[in-house]
Amino acid sequence: MTRTLVPLAILKGESVSAGLTSLLEPMNVTVLGYHVLPEQTPPDQARLQYEDRATDALEDLASEFGADEGTADYRLVFTHDRKQTFERVARETASDVYAIPGATGPIDRLLVALTGDVAVERIVSFVAELVGDREIGVTLFLATDDEPAGRELLETAAIPLADRGIDIRTELAVDEPPLEALLDRAAGHDAVVMGERAPSLLTLVFGEEAERVAAESVGPVLVVRNVDETDADLDDRTADTARD
Repeated sequence: MTRTLVPLAILKGESVSAGLTSLLEPMNVTVLGYHVLPEQTPPDQARLQYEDRATDALEDLASEFGADEGTADYRLVFTHDRKQTFERVARETASDVYAIPGATGPIDRLLVALTGDVAVERIVSFVAELVGDREIGVTLFLATDDEPAGRELLETAAIPLADRGIDIRTELAVDEPPLEALLDRAAGHDAVVMGERAPSLLTLVFGEEAERVAAESVGPVLVVRNVDETDADLDDRTADTARD
C-alpha cells in the first residue's frame, strides 16, 4: 500500500479537509506536523515549548486518517529548512507521494498532469490504486509542443485506467506555458495529481505556486515522488518526535 506524506504547519492551525481524508482512504498516511524556526532558535528549545500542544493536534489528525486502524501515523518536526525536512521524512517513512492540503468536499474528478519529465507509468499506477473501484473520474492532462506525440502518450496512459472501469477523459494543451495550462484546467477538478519533475515543481510544492494551484483547483495537490534517484545526505538541523 502506497504511503502518502501530509505536511502541515501544525502550530499555525493548518488542517485537512474531509475530502482529503476520504480521498486518501486507500493509502497509508504519515502526517508531518512541522514548524519552521528562526535561524537563531534551537529546535530543542521549541520542542520543550510547543511539543504538547502540537502533539495533541497531530494525534487528532492521524486519527482522521485511520491511526486507530493502523493505516496512519505522525511525526512532529521543528526545523530551519522546510524543504530538506520534507525530503528527509519522505525517505525515512518510504512515502511515495506528498499531499499539499486544500479545502475540498467530496472528490468527484481528479486532474492528472503528465507534463514534463515525469514517470508516467508510476503516476498512472498510483492513480489506479488511489481511485480503486470508487466513482471518481480522471482527466489525464498533458501540455506539449508536439501534438502527435502528446496524443499518443495520453492514449497509452489512459488504457490501464480505462481497463479498470475508471471514467477517463484526456486533455491536450499545445504550445501553452505548462504551469499556466495546468492552473487553467485545475479549476474544473477537485484535486490534482502530478509528478515530481513537472515544470516548476519545487516552487509548486514549496512556494507561492502551491497556493495558486490550491486556489485554482479548490482541492489538494498530490505529488508522486521520483524515488528511483539516489537521495543525497541531508543535514537539516531538525529535532523530531516520531509516533508510530
